[in-house]
Amino acid sequence: MPRGGKRGHKGRGKQFSNPDEIDRQMKAQKELEENPNAEKEASGDSDDESSSDDDSDSRKRSGVEGLIEIENPNRVSQKSKKVAEVDVSAPRELSRREREEIEKQKSKERYMKLHLEGKTEQARADLARLAIIKKQREDAAKKRDELRKDADDAKAKR
Repeated sequence: MPRGGKRGHKGRGKQFSNPDEIDRQMKAQKELEENPNAEKEASGDSDDESSSDDDSDSRKRSGVEGLIEIENPNRVSQKSKKVAEVDVSAPRELSRREREEIEKQKSKERYMKLHLEGKTEQARADLARLAIIKKQREDAAKKRDELRKDADDAKAKR
């Protein structure tokens, strides 16, 4: 391990902020805190100065940034809406998952309705199985009755 503790991230050198830049940011912050209306006035006056600011911005950009003036079209910025602009009565768009969940529930209900009516393959198989079981039980009940009658007749003959 090198002297003086840990090194920067994976061999990168350390980056230090420019003290002049820090002072400038601190002054701008103080001005905004003292006079919040100054920002609105400054933004109104900046129309004349915008051409000179654009030149300084292009000088500061490095590499491909200076060539491309287009923002990322895939990036969706969050726009805050005012309470007056929000329309509560408008129908809300459902997400894909919500639509799929509703569709799934409806198909399940449809299937259960058909199942109860006996129109599905599974319902037909269940009804056939039930019919077989009922028949077996009836046969077993008849056999038991016959055995009881035979047993009663045998007791009566004694």
